[in-house]
Amino acid sequence: MSDYLYSSFIEDKRISIRGIPAILLRQRDSEAKLATVIFYHGWSSNKESQRIRGLILAAMGFQVLIPDAIYHGERDSINHNTAAGQYFWEVIFKSMEEADFLIDEIVDKYDGDPNNISIMGHSMGGFTVAGIFAHNQRLKAAVALNGAFAWHHANEILKAQMEILMTEELRSVEGKLMGMDPMKHLASLIDRPILMLNGASDTVVSPESQKLFFKEIRPLYGDKGRIKLIEYPNLGHFVTTNMMEDSIRWLKEHLG
Repeated sequence: MSDYLYSSFIEDKRISIRGIPAILLRQRDSEAKLATVIFYHGWSSNKESQRIRGLILAAMGFQVLIPDAIYHGERDSINHNTAAGQYFWEVIFKSMEEADFLIDEIVDKYDGDPNNISIMGHSMGGFTVAGIFAHNQRLKAAVALNGAFAWHHANEILKAQMEILMTEELRSVEGKLMGMDPMKHLASLIDRPILMLNGASDTVVSPESQKLFFKEIRPLYGDKGRIKLIEYPNLGHFVTTNMMEDSIRWLKEHLG
């Protein structure tokens, strides 16, 4: 039974995958294997806050899974106003570790097509998408909304913005992100469909990091149509209707 009933043709329910609380949305009475999108929320957000975006994707024919990241939603929430510098990358690394659990469950229990699973995320979720996609070949396409594939570049900007004082623990985290930075794993990304959407006036996550990544990787693609960066003039750190429309068009073209 659905917790929320927005539509008579969309199934909307809470599930748990190895203790990870999530929302699953899909059209009712689907019989074929389902093209699926895993959607990752941003810092201080949660799965419920992304439900409307999931409903939009589900209405377009996708099965959508929205998990709570660690320290968010139902998973031991912290004070997000003060803890970003300490926990931001830990959250991303944990989501990367959990990605295979989610994929396995989608395929084994929820009729997901193993050849048609994609990921999408906003802000911190966009960073998460970059990391998972660079290190997991099971995924077909990636959509990053106001995120960054150039992790080191973005991290330097974030450190300056948050005036983070480095500790030994944070230096260890930084060493890990340097090693896992998608910019150092371009070979695993070449010719895989990637869409990046950024507000040109975003002061939270600078679009310069995505532009750097795009400049580095696009010449390596044989099919240039499989990688795209869209900047939205005068837009800050928000997801707009145009962004959702462009994302759906991209997923329909590359995911099915």
